[in-house]
Amino acid sequence: MAESGTGTATGTGHAGPDERALAEAVRFTSDLIRIDTTNRGDGDCRERPAAEYVAGLLADAGIDPVLLEREPGRTNVVARIPGTDPDAPALLVHGHLDVVPADPADWTVHPFSGEVRDGTVWGRGAVDMKNMDAMVLATVRSWARSGARPRRDIVLAFTADEEDRATAGARFLAEEHAGLFEGCTEAIGESGAYTFHADGGLRLYPVAAAERGTCWIELTARGTAGHGSKINHDNAVVALAAAVTRIGAHEWPVRLSPAVRAALREISVLYGIDADPDARDFDVDQLLAKLGTAAKLVAATVRNSANPTMLNAGYKVNVIPGTATARVDGRVVPGGAEEFRATMDRLTGPTVDWEFVQHGPGSQAPVDAPLFARMRAAVERFDPEGHVVPFCMSGGTDANQFARLGIAGYGFSPLRLPAGFDYQALFHGVDERVPVDALHFGVRVLDHFLLDTV
Repeated sequence: MAESGTGTATGTGHAGPDERALAEAVRFTSDLIRIDTTNRGDGDCRERPAAEYVAGLLADAGIDPVLLEREPGRTNVVARIPGTDPDAPALLVHGHLDVVPADPADWTVHPFSGEVRDGTVWGRGAVDMKNMDAMVLATVRSWARSGARPRRDIVLAFTADEEDRATAGARFLAEEHAGLFEGCTEAIGESGAYTFHADGGLRLYPVAAAERGTCWIELTARGTAGHGSKINHDNAVVALAAAVTRIGAHEWPVRLSPAVRAALREISVLYGIDADPDARDFDVDQLLAKLGTAAKLVAATVRNSANPTMLNAGYKVNVIPGTATARVDGRVVPGGAEEFRATMDRLTGPTVDWEFVQHGPGSQAPVDAPLFARMRAAVERFDPEGHVVPFCMSGGTDANQFARLGIAGYGFSPLRLPAGFDYQALFHGVDERVPVDALHFGVRVLDHFLLDTV
């Protein structure tokens, strides 16, 4: 049986989170959801009300928060909890306060209601990632009540603008307030340590040890404007469409990062499959076909990718425009940035220009680090039948920004989820929600991990 309740002893002698902490995790999640921090991009967001809510909860627990803004209303909160060993490296725990848009007409409940129904908290941000913010707040507040202290300094960062370019959030903090993260060598953040129910009844808990980099680009084709009834061999729309088609049809070569290699090895062992990702004749697609549903954890991260997502040209049907633009969502495996650049140069050709709209190189953290072992042990302590495996996230998070400071980032937002609960589909999806029991599990795991972390 997984350990639960308030009497669970940790390696520090701490009795575990109290019942109040478990209840607060639920309440804080609901409260934060009700604070609409929709990020529509291009600066259209206001995180300050949520930041003030977070800062108030920290201050109430005797933790001194710092509120920082690059732009009015785009507020970040940073605080440091001193550890018992001043010589130990600090650990960064970060979560973002903004969320992507949600149309109430599409939802079963209003996306900013924070409604608790049938043991589940509903609303935008329930898994991405106001739930993690709430669990962290509940955990550190329980320490204040019990007098528990971590060995390492814990730096808390609640950021703005993660859902766009991070320029008002983690990037701003890393570039202009690096001193707040002095001593931090490792970090935990979003999207990892959630239950993934795989074929054969396996319960996997993927912990992100790498992220693909973001390479959002804009293509621009220039031609000769003219009347739509005339022959025009210098048509910008035609040139752009050809480039977009080449990009969409391109088959990227396999590029396995260390985290993906580790994921393939560990998942293969669980399925009794003999696989060596380092072998010269290794066929990753052949292995993925054998891994069933578990392949979803890896398939998107074995290559670079580039998906055309936006097109813009013309203003009237009988006018050939002089320019046409498109945007492409590119993602690169760690170390794959140069290949991406060269490939875009080749696929766009001589008549279409391209430039980065957003560019991040991706990040990588060691799977064999003691911290990863601690994450594994903490999750499996509370779900002994679960299996923690490393993986690489297909997208990016604020971990990419904090990597600028030399901080090794991991995706670790623990949730135990029931079978049939499609966690990944709820990211940016309709009817986003999180079970109350999952929040309780997360608080227990975080409490044990953060106090037992070397």
